[in-house]
Amino acid sequence: MKMKMHKVLPISAAAMLFAAMATGAAADEVVKIGHVAPLTGQIAHLGKDNENGARLAVEEINAKGLTINGQKIKLELDAQDDAADPRQATQVAQKLVDDKVVAVVGHLNSGTSIPASKIYSDAGIVQISPSATNPQYTLQGFKTTYRVVATDAQQGPALAQYAADKLKLKKVAIVDDATAYGQGLANEFEKKAKSLGMQVLSHDATNDKATDFRAILTKIKGENPDAIMYGGMDATGGPFAKQAKQLGLRAKILAGDGVCTDQLASLAGEATDNVVCSEAGRSLQAMGKAGEEFQAKFQKRFGVPIQIYAPFTYDAVYIIVDAMKRANSTDPAKILAAMPSTDYKGVIGETTFDSHGDLKHGVITLYDYKSGKKTPLTEVSM
Repeated sequence: MKMKMHKVLPISAAAMLFAAMATGAAADEVVKIGHVAPLTGQIAHLGKDNENGARLAVEEINAKGLTINGQKIKLELDAQDDAADPRQATQVAQKLVDDKVVAVVGHLNSGTSIPASKIYSDAGIVQISPSATNPQYTLQGFKTTYRVVATDAQQGPALAQYAADKLKLKKVAIVDDATAYGQGLANEFEKKAKSLGMQVLSHDATNDKATDFRAILTKIKGENPDAIMYGGMDATGGPFAKQAKQLGLRAKILAGDGVCTDQLASLAGEATDNVVCSEAGRSLQAMGKAGEEFQAKFQKRFGVPIQIYAPFTYDAVYIIVDAMKRANSTDPAKILAAMPSTDYKGVIGETTFDSHGDLKHGVITLYDYKSGKKTPLTEVSM
């Protein structure tokens, strides 16, 4: 019996190796693309939305087949949770570097994207944020930082301009959540509002974990503003708007893309219809047929509607693969070298970058809510 086993095993092993080679399994090179967003905490629904967009792109590319420099490539999404916490963001960024990802889509927040960016820069790894809008993110001098949305230096002024020109508002109070995103957006709004002759009655700060805004809102009620601009995310912006209505404030609530989600209706209730908000990109409706097709694919794959930036993470993965193809390499250094000449037409439109890694042609979309449903008002090209 022992003699037979010695004879059979080498033949069996050879057959297994031949079968693996015949199916091409042994020929695939696994290439990791990182993705980081908050998958736990108050805005986990936004983080999962971003991750799902990136995952859909990876699955599509693998299904179609990808070959780089004669080598069959299988993409793998290395998805990590930064919990919207700057400290955890840097730890996760280092983990992705150690995992040898070739590029990163993320992070979601400005307050996490900025500290993580130095780690990716030191490693020479491309970072494309789909949703970080603080201008500072791309102004640090790093060659690795890119984004596929407009910045708060565009979003804040667009929101203020709309408030002055279309809503005819004269007096505004400002509240921000003291994060890099919320504070940065509020400051940009305030500068533009003042330059347009609007009276800024006050500027208060809360935090991104707050749930009770009645003290700030009671003070603001005494100031009698036409509007309150809130810089923060929907998890706090929703309760903020709801409590403002409960206290009898007539003021419009103005907010940026962090608040401007489909989830807002469940967070703010009837107060949603008093909100005007902005997104640092084109609406799904304005994306036309590409937007409709993406929405249908996303809904079919994940069984939930798009929150906000899933189309942007989806395109970000394709932009990384486009750089791989043009570089004919999966080497992070060569992918990075190919990024400045990006000219990619995807779901969100045409993506080209300036010398900082910002979009050459940013777009801001303004929305309001009708019976809890987010509806585009106008698009501003920057």
